[in-house]
Amino acid sequence: MGLALLLVYLKTKALRTGDEHYNVAARFWARIFGINFALGVVTGIPMEFQFGTNWAAFSKTAGGVIGQTLAMEGVFSFFLESSFLGLFLFGEKKLGRIGHWVAGFLVFLGSWLSGYFIVATDAWMQHPIGYRIGANGAIELSSFWDLLVNQWALWQYAHTMLGAVQTGCFVMAGVGAFYLLTKRDEFYGRTFVRAGVLVGAIAALLQLFPTGDIQGKLVANNQQPTLAAMEGLFESQEGAPLAILGQPDVEKRKLDNPLEVPEMLSFLTYRQWRAHVKGLSDFPQAEWPDQIPLLYYSYHVMVGLGTIFIAVMALASLLLWRGKLYSSRAMLWTLMVCVPLPYIANTAGWMTAELGRQPWLVYGLMRTANGISPRVAAGNAWFTLIGFMGMYTVLGVLWLFLIYREIELGPEPGNRPAGEEAAVQAAD
Repeated sequence: MGLALLLVYLKTKALRTGDEHYNVAARFWARIFGINFALGVVTGIPMEFQFGTNWAAFSKTAGGVIGQTLAMEGVFSFFLESSFLGLFLFGEKKLGRIGHWVAGFLVFLGSWLSGYFIVATDAWMQHPIGYRIGANGAIELSSFWDLLVNQWALWQYAHTMLGAVQTGCFVMAGVGAFYLLTKRDEFYGRTFVRAGVLVGAIAALLQLFPTGDIQGKLVANNQQPTLAAMEGLFESQEGAPLAILGQPDVEKRKLDNPLEVPEMLSFLTYRQWRAHVKGLSDFPQAEWPDQIPLLYYSYHVMVGLGTIFIAVMALASLLLWRGKLYSSRAMLWTLMVCVPLPYIANTAGWMTAELGRQPWLVYGLMRTANGISPRVAAGNAWFTLIGFMGMYTVLGVLWLFLIYREIELGPEPGNRPAGEEAAVQAAD
């Protein structure tokens, strides 16, 4: 989804400047986008089937609500994205310059709409509003617009999409850094590094504030046990510290070996240095998240990597402004090595959101234990889980091979020098 935004950026530059260089760059990244889209479809469709196979009780109880946004994701945004992706990939000559830009923009619009409907579904599970309980106990939708413009959905969506943009930016900048370090396709390498760093720096800052800040306040106001578990706070405190490092010991109800910033958690949460922050001991243990250590570490990995992203992008932007980025091997290596990190940060972020909601499937309304399919045994779930893990591993290897192949071929596969000509150009 982040790459879709960068594709529109490249096509806009091509349209405004008339420089074919940007069109070639957009074609290169469109091929990579197409590979990601194909793998996303193959891995995403089974996830929706799981609502019926593994979560039948949840689907029966809440299907009247979550079915609205999931249906719109499939009928509207997915078909919009997939239809115009075909035109974008194969119809450039027929569409012309403006038509091809419109196709790229609609791919971007479809992918980002798809993200919104999915996030809105999850946001309702985190903060259910606009519903009523029917006579048969099912959860019914009472306000479509409350579901669609849930405050939690708006800020979670912004935070999620900025994570996607950062991923796309680091990948683009990393590929550009690879080309510059290996002294091949350097003209494109500069374009990729510049676009990735400029857009990525903005996204990294917005990820922290306001989206991350407000998302944290929503958790503090609506899921207080979750906030306490994320921060490893077992006892309520006035002027609660912010834990930078530490290991939560749930049995002893304390944080081992803590490295803390005094009173910072109170300030970040309530904008008062001595504000009272509730610890886990203030809540019944039945309301605690099930996997407190995993939740704590996931949250800290996400925040730690987000801080690193700001530092890396800020330094890269400074070097770009001073005209030294393209020749700074250390910074180029840093950009290239950082490519996997946004994937880890996004995964840690989703783990934080979903582990933090536990033990609730729909927060305050339905527990996770009550949402499973009653006739699906644990052995059946393990069997299918292991099978999908094996299949996704094979698909992951295939994905890596296809991406590597596209990067190795480069933006202009037919125009790369070979043999003695390549050696002469390298020497020059």
